[in-house]
Amino acid sequence: MTDRHKADARSLRALNWLNFFVANVQTGFGPFIASYLASHKWTQGEIGLALSVGTISAMVSQVPGGAVVDALRNKKGAAAWAIIAIIVSALLLASSPTVLPVMIAEVFHGFASCMLVPAMAAISITLVGRHDLGDRLGQNARWASIGSAVAAGLMGLFGEYYSPRAVFWLTGALAVPALFALAMIRTNPNPVPVAVKHKPKPKREKEERETLRELLRDKRMLIFAACVVLFHLSNAAMLNLAAGEVTAGMGDYVQLVIAACIIVPQAIVAMLSPWVGRSAERWGRRPILLLGFSALPLRALLFAGVSSPYLLVPVQMLDGLSAAVFGVMLPLIAADVAGGKGRYNLCIGLFGLSAGIGATLSTTVAGFVADHFGNAFSFFGLAAAGALAVLLVWVAMPETRDSEPRDETAGVPEVH
Repeated sequence: MTDRHKADARSLRALNWLNFFVANVQTGFGPFIASYLASHKWTQGEIGLALSVGTISAMVSQVPGGAVVDALRNKKGAAAWAIIAIIVSALLLASSPTVLPVMIAEVFHGFASCMLVPAMAAISITLVGRHDLGDRLGQNARWASIGSAVAAGLMGLFGEYYSPRAVFWLTGALAVPALFALAMIRTNPNPVPVAVKHKPKPKREKEERETLRELLRDKRMLIFAACVVLFHLSNAAMLNLAAGEVTAGMGDYVQLVIAACIIVPQAIVAMLSPWVGRSAERWGRRPILLLGFSALPLRALLFAGVSSPYLLVPVQMLDGLSAAVFGVMLPLIAADVAGGKGRYNLCIGLFGLSAGIGATLSTTVAGFVADHFGNAFSFFGLAAAGALAVLLVWVAMPETRDSEPRDETAGVPEVH
């Protein structure tokens, strides 16, 4: 094995650990926030509004965030600043469960996430190229799911045996190893990115202005963006709504049940994600999308009929299937649509904007519907949105896999 291959292996191992620890950090947000706020007498509508502040912040910064990551030579620097901002968000949540700190934390987290996701995707495609991207994204999702499961277990124990607030102190502490893993990633010598680096600045700016117009005219991008909206409209509020119901319905072991609701699907994601990446390269994107999206309406209907909080965990197994498919397919389809034209992160930003729209509507509407009409009625609405997502993939989504040989270095970003 040459020194260059050794460097590749070291960087890929560091990328594995980066995904692991970043998932640790992100696990502290979402259902743990819902439970934390519910324990301080926040209503479902108020919790949904607080979560929506974060998704709105991410939504308005997704497209410029993707464009910025495309323009930045230092992708690692963008990822580092995003991780630091997430640490600040966790510490704000830990400081006080009152309106102002919670809202500021959600804003910080929303802005940070829109930089972190495309930066990590850019690092991945730089290290492996487009041909091996499906398998690499599967590995990323596997390590992220293992990290989420480990973090959920630790946070559940801390929340149960110390306090719900301890979850967010732990979240901040778990971000430190993520920064160390990021620092260990090294780039490989690649003549094509060097050539891209020396392009005149005016030409690069012109390409960026043309890119957004091209993407907005791309049928594949528009249809998949609509699928992403419906996916998150159905998915985003499900576990948060169930977590609030668990908190209201049982006095003991609340944090452990919520942790189990995260750990079980993450274990499934860890098992399925590499298979999803390889199968998407072998069979195409549409069959895998249909498989993952079909779990959404079924999961929502099962939640509507669940009366025991301990049945939430088995139902959450379906979330593992959906999460494995969506986590791999979004950046993979973005690479298909980007077409090696230097617009990969901007495309991820547009899909992230779509996810933000769906998630914002989901958490806000589902929370208020649950307050006024009950949780079961809210879950029926989420099931309908999931069924529409499946229908749209079936009827309108084109196959995006490129059957022609691809230039491995075209449009590949630099990492420094």
